[in-house]
Formats: sequence, structure tokens, C-alpha cells
Amino acid sequence: MTASGTAPTRRRLGYPSGTAGRAGAHPLLRYIAVRFGISVLLLWGVTLITFILTNLVPANPVAAVLGETAMNNPRIVAATEHRLGLDKPLPVQYGLYLWRLLHLDFGTSNQTQQPILDDLKVAFPATIELALYVMILSVVIGLGLAIWAALTRGSVTDLVIRLGSLAGISVPLFWLAMVLFYLLSVVLGVLPGSGRLDPTLEPPPQVTGLYTIDAAIAGQWDVLASAFEHLALPVLVLTLYTLATLVKFFRSALLDVVNQEYVVAARAKGLPGRQVVFGYILRGALLPILTMTGLAFGSLLSGAVMTETVFSWQGLGQYALQASTHLDMPAIMGVGIVIGAVYIAINFVIDLLYGVIDPRVRRRA
Repeated sequence: MTASGTAPTRRRLGYPSGTAGRAGAHPLLRYIAVRFGISVLLLWGVTLITFILTNLVPANPVAAVLGETAMNNPRIVAATEHRLGLDKPLPVQYGLYLWRLLHLDFGTSNQTQQPILDDLKVAFPATIELALYVMILSVVIGLGLAIWAALTRGSVTDLVIRLGSLAGISVPLFWLAMVLFYLLSVVLGVLPGSGRLDPTLEPPPQVTGLYTIDAAIAGQWDVLASAFEHLALPVLVLTLYTLATLVKFFRSALLDVVNQEYVVAARAKGLPGRQVVFGYILRGALLPILTMTGLAFGSLLSGAVMTETVFSWQGLGQYALQASTHLDMPAIMGVGIVIGAVYIAINFVIDLLYGVIDPRVRRRA
């Protein structure tokens, strides 16, 4: 067989040619490289903005470290300023700060008097554990309700789902948390109201920092049961709040696809309803659904302050609140960097999924 006949034969049999395969790979690699470079620049921008805003706060970090009595001694104040690098120009301070961040050195907390990284290793997994269960429930239930509402548009079912979503968005999160805490924990006593475990139990050996996963790995089933019991109430509160937003957005995204020509053609062919929903409607609305899911997950990590405070959940939100209350500037900066990094990482993953799902996106990169 000649070389001229080889390529048409391979194409006719359904095999991609070598040139086309290599050409298709390059745009994807270029797309990943560009998105990664943008993410690095964004992360650098977060560090710069965090440093500038923190230095604009009218608070004396030396006073937070030393206290009132030691502040009356100029020698101690000067030594502390030199130790913290505060006697250097701001550009030099930022350079030193960036160098420490590259080595995962967030500094020392003025409040706990221990490395901020150690504090974050405890607080961050607690918030991640809470957010993961909330997002799993919110996305699964939200997609189900949104599909139901979109397919029955204008019906009583659609109206009830829309009203429920509107009510959920309108209710203040802190009010919802306090009401459910009072009803389910104080009045009925069916769920524990605070902490991550019963006071009589020790945390499981740390592997991931997520008590439910670590307890399962260690085979500590009593700890696992207690961890799920303590998760139930804060997860319920945040799921109800997040679900309302996701259902509203998911429904709008699905309605944009329901009446598209390719969906109408699929129905006209007599394809089963489930295949039309999952193979055409849901697939067509996947990109905006991914975007909203990523934003909701990032918001949970940064905005669960009230819920964590009500339920005494020792997560990132409560740690940030305590740091703000005590003007613990190094801890505040550490939390800001972590939250910014999480948002950037989530958007990077979503961008990659965009490029995988829709080839047109990576060709435009």
C-alpha cells in the first residue's frame, strides 16, 4: 500500500492520523501552560495586595506582639522591629515576606505564639471537610431539582422549586444557623451543637486532617460516628443555603439548552428521556454548571465564618475571626493567602476542565 493511500484508509477506518494527533495535543498543552502562567501571576498579585492592605491597617504589629508594658521600653521595641523586619523599607519587607512564603513560612501567630502554618494545618482541613460534604449534597440535590424544574417549566412543581430557592437565598445564613441550632440541638437534642467530636473522644491519627476519613482509615468507628454526628448540623445549614443558589443558577443554565435545536432533534428521533437529559441537556449546560460549582466551593471556604462560629467549628473561618478580633496581622495575612490560593486553584482546575470538555476553548487560548 502506498503512502498516499495509507492516510485515507486510516481515516476511513476511524483511526486518527499521526499528524492530526500531534496537532491536537499542542493546543491543549499550550492552553494548560497559559492557564498555569496566569494562575502564578494571580497568586503573586494576591500576595502583593494582601501585603499592601495589611500595611494600610492602622494597627501596630509590635504592640500586638509585646503588649502595653514592654512598649514603654524603646530598646525592646527597636529589637522587636528589627526581628520582625519592620525597620526596613516596605519593598524590602515585601521581598522578605515573599521569600518566606516560597518556603511555606507564614510567620508566627501573635495570638497562639506558634507557626501559622501549624495553625492552618488544623483549621484548613476542618473547613475542607465541611465544604466537601456540603458541595456533594448541594450539587447532587441541586442538579436533580434544577432538571426537574427545567423539564416542567411553568408547572406547579417548577413554581414550588423556584419559590423555595428564592426563600433560601433571602434567609440570612447566621439566622438559619441559630434557629436550627436552637431547634435541633437545644430543644430536641437530636444532634450535637458544637465541636467536631464528643469531648470524651480523641481525634484520630492525622493523615488528611479530615476526621471522617482519618477515623475510617484508623478503623475507629466510634470516632467516625461522632464525627458524622457533629458534621450533620453545620452541613445541613450550609447545604440549605448553598442549595438555594445552585438550584436557581442550574435551572437557568439548563433552560438555555432545553430548547436548542440539537435537543429538539434528539427528542424527534425518539431517544429515551434519560439519554436526552444526560447526553444532551446536561452536557450542553455543563460549562456554566462547573463554573458555579467552583465559585460556590470557594465561597464556602471563605464565607463559613458565621456557621463555624455558631457551631464552634475550629475551621478557617473561626480562625480568621479570632485573628481579626486580636489584630493578629500575620495570621490574617496567612488566611488571606490560603483563601486566595484556593480560589486560584479551583479556577485553574475549572479552566482545565473547560479545555477538556470543549475543544473550542483551548483553540481560542
